[in-house]
Amino acid sequence: MSKHYDEIFKKDAVALLESGRPLKKLAAELGVCSVTLRDWRDRFSKSPQSKPAPQSLEAAQMEVRQLRQEVADLRRQREILKKTLGILAEPPRSDANA
Repeated sequence: MSKHYDEIFKKDAVALLESGRPLKKLAAELGVCSVTLRDWRDRFSKSPQSKPAPQSLEAAQMEVRQLRQEVADLRRQREILKKTLGILAEPPRSDANA
């Protein structure tokens, strides 16, 4: 029977691993296989070593385009969150006073 872990659990496990915890010990504590935890680390790691450097100019240019698109997407998401927080922070309006 295969266990399924949600993405939040996986990312939290990777964060614990990146904090310096030994991989095999952490895997045992979390009840997952060390190979599985290593796969999650490779997929979700924030460290720069997680991706190899591009091997060609074309690959590097494609990576730059992808990263620029990701930055633009993250900026849009941040602006949406700022607007949402501003709306939620406003006191509720009462239509009875109008």
